[in-house]
Amino acid sequence: MRCLTCKNGSMKPSSTAYFAQLKNCYVIIENVPCMKCEQCGEEFFTASVLEKIDDMLDRLEQIASKIFIMDYATSAA
Repeated sequence: MRCLTCKNGSMKPSSTAYFAQLKNCYVIIENVPCMKCEQCGEEFFTASVLEKIDDMLDRLEQIASKIFIMDYATSAA
């Protein structure tokens, strides 16, 4: 698969950290699966990964304060 941003690089499976700012805290989700361009480094997430992230953020918004760091693999299950 070619990169949608630079049009030259190939997309390879990888993982990354996902950062989000909620109204009452900051959230960092580590080890999130993604596709990453070997050329420009652009990262893309599948729809299923984004759905799981949305679910995690909805739950965290109710309980988190200030900064919350979690691991995707243990939280997405």
